[in-house]
Parts: sequence; structure tokens; C-alpha cells
Amino acid sequence: MSKVSSRLPDFPWDALVPYGERARAHPDGVVDLSIGTPVDPTPEVVREALAGAADAPGYPTTTGLSLTRQAAVDWLGRRFGVTGIDAECVLPTVGSKELIGALPLHLGVGAGDLIVYPELAYPTYAVGAALVGARTLAADSLTAIGPEKPTLLWLNSPSNPSGKVLPVAHLRKVVEWARERGVLVVSDECYLECAWDADNPPISALHPDVCGGDPTGILTVHSLSKRSNLAGYRCAFVAGDPAVVNELLAVRKNLGLMLPYPQQVAMAAALEDDDHVAEQHARYAARRATLRAALEGAGFTIDHSEASLYLWATRGEDCWATVDWLAERGILVAPGAFYGSAGQRHVRVAFTATDERVETAAARLADSR
Repeated sequence: MSKVSSRLPDFPWDALVPYGERARAHPDGVVDLSIGTPVDPTPEVVREALAGAADAPGYPTTTGLSLTRQAAVDWLGRRFGVTGIDAECVLPTVGSKELIGALPLHLGVGAGDLIVYPELAYPTYAVGAALVGARTLAADSLTAIGPEKPTLLWLNSPSNPSGKVLPVAHLRKVVEWARERGVLVVSDECYLECAWDADNPPISALHPDVCGGDPTGILTVHSLSKRSNLAGYRCAFVAGDPAVVNELLAVRKNLGLMLPYPQQVAMAAALEDDDHVAEQHARYAARRATLRAALEGAGFTIDHSEASLYLWATRGEDCWATVDWLAERGILVAPGAFYGSAGQRHVRVAFTATDERVETAAARLADSR
């Protein structure tokens, strides 16, 4: 029996372990700006909903509660102007990472098929391709694909790691190109509500300006981990083409993949409440401003970063040299190489640490001038 793990890339975060040990040895402790895990409280409205749904002796369904699916539809319409979908176009999932990693397998992508993803990309896109033996191409332009017809094309706006926001015209062009060729577009939109440039707001691939109000051939992936501090709840969903969503449902039902009932109720409550999102956005905006000023004061250049929860920073050197320089000062960040060769000279700096840790990082950077 062959090992499935032998097909997969090395887990990138393992390479960061020695730098983490070095950063944690700092006399005043580590400032961990690497993974980007939320540190602020889960909103009270969500905790109350979870507690109220705690008596859940029966099995949940893979389809999910109509309450939860409708909350997702309403949220997409209210916050991002999405039209043309209903609850049948939504499927709740146990976090977004498992969905992304398993999507090629669940949609029948196989050996020899081509999966395209951005030049700077969340590593799990490649993991999903490797799981099924698919070929991959890292490309930001359609011309780079050439005459080939991919089976699946990933978009990611706002980008993880760079925070780049793709313009409406580009998204529309990709969707039109894919529809002409029968290519499924999957848009990873987990950072839609983490936007910082009012003149360049991110837009969903399901927005009518992109797809004409027709979700055919499009899936979008959404997560509540960052916008609602629900990483520990594993609440996410996929929305889009009802035929593709129904196929995912048919496969996932057989595998018993279902979001627990209490989390489904909590997810609906989170999607229905905008107040906690505004409060968290303000916290992150302040931390982002502090870190950006500190990094630029220490000689870094910040590229893109108009959205998401990261600053895409460079000192014009190999990313591992930058990781080492920051670890010496007790600051841990993610090397850009984790996200593809295009990130070799950048680091990803998360601003999900507490106010106190962010101020500590800023002070250490100031001392390094």
C-alpha cells in the first residue's frame, strides 16, 4: 500500500520551527505574526447562539440548516451585492481548508488534468492537486495557460499572502474565458471583509458585474474564521453554481462530511450580525497601521496589502534572511517562499496579534534602526 503522504508536498510550516524557537528565546517573549490565528474574543452574539443550540442529540445534515444557508445568501447580497443565488447554491463546510484541499477529489479531477492557481498562492491549492495526481500551473494571466483547457482554475482575491485585490474587469475576463471553455472557476474569497483601501474594494466573482448575475461555472469559498474570530468553530461555506454544489453535496453525504448543528446555528448568527465585524475591522485597522509604520521605519517596503490580514513586506533580500533577522528580534513571520517562487523576496506579516504584542513588535523594530 502506497502512502498518500508521499504524493503531498512537505508541510511548509515545519521549516519555520527553528526560527520559532529562536524568536521564543527573546527575553520579552515572541511576537508571533506568522500563521495569523485570531486572538480576540469570539463575538457574544455567536457564543449565545452556540449555547442556545447546545442540546443537539441527533445527527446534523450535510446539506445544512436552511437557516444557515439562507443567512449566507443574505450576507452575500447585503455586504457584496451578489444576486442570482438561493439557499440551494450554498453548502456549509467544516472550515475552508478541508474544502479547498479535497475539492479536486470530490469533483472528480484526476491524474493528468490541469489545475491553475495564482503565482502567489495558498499552498492548499497545490495539496488538492497533488492528492489526485493533477498537473498544476501557477499563472496570473490567461495567456500563460496557452491552448490548454484546465479542469479547475483558482482565483484568490483578496490574496493570501499578498493582500492584492483583483479588479472587476480582470475577474469578468476570467469568468468569460472559462465559460467559453467549460472550465470551473473557484474563487477563494475568505478575506472579502478584510479590506483597507476604500478606493479599491474587493468584489465577489458572484457579483453581477463579474458574472451577469448567473452563477454557472463559478464556486466561491468563504470563511468566518477571520471576520468573526471563529477559527476554532471551523465555520465556512461554498456558494455558486447549483449543479456543482449539488454534486459536492452528493459526494460529501456519502463521506459523512457535515458541520455540527450548534456551529451551523452560530454561523447563521455571525452572518446576520454586522456590528461585531465593524468592531473587529477597527481593531485590525489600528494594528495594521502600527505595524506598517514600524516596518517601513525599519527599512521595509510594503507591496499590495490593500486587503486581507497581512502585510506583504520585503527588504530586497531572500525571504529566509528576513525571517532570520526578525526572529533574532523575537518576531516570527511567514517566508514568502511558502506561497510560491514569486514570494522568494517577501515575508507575510500577520496583524492578528494582541495590541500589546503589536506594540512590542513596533518597539523592537524601532530599536533596530
